[in-house]
Amino acid sequence: MNEEWKKLYDIAFGKINPHEISENMYVGGVAAAVLTKKGNIYTGVCIDTSSSLGMCAERNALSTMITNGENEVDKVLSVYKDGTVMPPCGACREFIMQLGTTAKKIQILIDNRSFQDKC
Repeated sequence: MNEEWKKLYDIAFGKINPHEISENMYVGGVAAAVLTKKGNIYTGVCIDTSSSLGMCAERNALSTMITNGENEVDKVLSVYKDGTVMPPCGACREFIMQLGTTAKKIQILIDNRSFQDKC
């Protein structure tokens, strides 16, 4: 894993904090880090709810990025609470693709099993 991916992994994994907010909301079992073209890193955690109002970690991080005035992404990484890197779900991939024509060039780490011992 190159240093940039390692940095994103460490930042995302550092945000993992699974806990219950209420009987209807559980958060923090998955975290994501987004590296923008400007070199900024935004993070987010999953928000699981008993209804469809929750949000994946990737969309949470991307929403924070957009809130901060950016919309060009270089890399996306999400990690499960056990340290496994996981690919974005279909809704997140659709959200990423709707960022514009440069979205096709976004790099997404989808698996870290080959180097998990090095993380």
